[in-house]
Amino acid sequence: VQLQASGGGLVQAGDSLRLSCAASLRTFDRYTMAWFRQAPGQEREFLAAVTGSGLSKSYKDFVKGRFTISRDNAKNAVYLEMKRLKLEDTASYYCAAHQGGFTERPSRYEYWGQGTLVTVSS
Repeated sequence: VQLQASGGGLVQAGDSLRLSCAASLRTFDRYTMAWFRQAPGQEREFLAAVTGSGLSKSYKDFVKGRFTISRDNAKNAVYLEMKRLKLEDTASYYCAAHQGGFTERPSRYEYWGQGTLVTVSS
């Protein structure tokens, strides 16, 4: 099983960025998919998740209104659209898969991507 995150890069504050995650999961639509991020010296933190059907989504309060998670089950892919990026959004961003419902606990996710680095400059 592989999760391949991509789309990170160097952007300026206020810019937008779209992250993608391609999954090799055979039963992709049975997995809740989530995005986490981790800044240097900090713990990995939950950002957003979407259920297998794509009908239900959950967001951490500090990204509501700026980040949007979506998925395309036909392509085995999940996305994170990020708008009005801030300096504090600088981090490595990870996609993760969990064969169950929503959870913010990283330990509950069975599969992880390698991370894609987002750097926001002033």
